[in-house]
Amino acid sequence: MVSSGSGTWPRGRLIATLAVTPVPPTLGPNGYGSIKLGMTAGKAKATGAIVKKRSKTEGPCSTWDLKKFPTPKGSAGVYVSPTKGVSVIFAPKGVKTPQGIKIGSTLKQLKAAYPRVQKAADDVYRIKVPSNKKAQYVFVLEKGKVADLYLALTKQNCFD
Repeated sequence: MVSSGSGTWPRGRLIATLAVTPVPPTLGPNGYGSIKLGMTAGKAKATGAIVKKRSKTEGPCSTWDLKKFPTPKGSAGVYVSPTKGVSVIFAPKGVKTPQGIKIGSTLKQLKAAYPRVQKAADDVYRIKVPSNKKAQYVFVLEKGKVADLYLALTKQNCFD
């Protein structure tokens, strides 16, 4: 025992406990949390982070939701290709890219974070993901702000 002016305590390390608020995972460069681009549907499902969506018009890919972020009927948060695996992951509200872009960011903020972002169509911007040459970010703007964003394999086959 070690003595102090106010009492004694056992010898050893003092462990301080801190209240830590968990930081939500970022979208990119390789996925979102435990869901990684290219992961098979089986491996993605085994993480427990996604749930299957029921859809009659899935097209070539199966549709899923991030368990913590369900989407409305007719939409999905994750698209999984039978040949390419997890191909598209939509950002839930509040989730940022590593460069800090999220739903609600302005076009000015987007261009500051990604100076090489290119306009792909009216109100749609794309950029290859820094540090992942097989992926891209797609930003859809409405009224000058990011209304939707997703991380996708550059050669995904789920939709255009």
